[in-house]
Amino acid sequence: MTNAKSDGARPDVVAAIRGGDWSLPMDGEGIPAEASLKQALYWQQIYIEILAVEENVLARIRQLMATQSEVGRREVELTNLPVVVAQAEKFRQRLGYWVARIQQLEDASL
Repeated sequence: MTNAKSDGARPDVVAAIRGGDWSLPMDGEGIPAEASLKQALYWQQIYIEILAVEENVLARIRQLMATQSEVGRREVELTNLPVVVAQAEKFRQRLGYWVARIQQLEDASL
């Protein structure tokens, strides 16, 4: 990934793109199809933790939106909410890769 400051890209835009791109693994993650059971269990736990954070953020955003004006709520729906939803979906998808890998390895050991 390029450095946002050196290439002129805005860090918030770079983060939003990275957060919503399911194909981008985290640093050091590796390829699920090549992972050992130990590695797959590790990454499954990481994604469970991150997904829990995203779901808490979404719940809090929705709670706060309930007290906002219609104009404020609409702006959050157009800006903040899609980014967090995309991030949660990315982490849900990546978690699914690791769950599938664990199942594949467990099936192979039987």
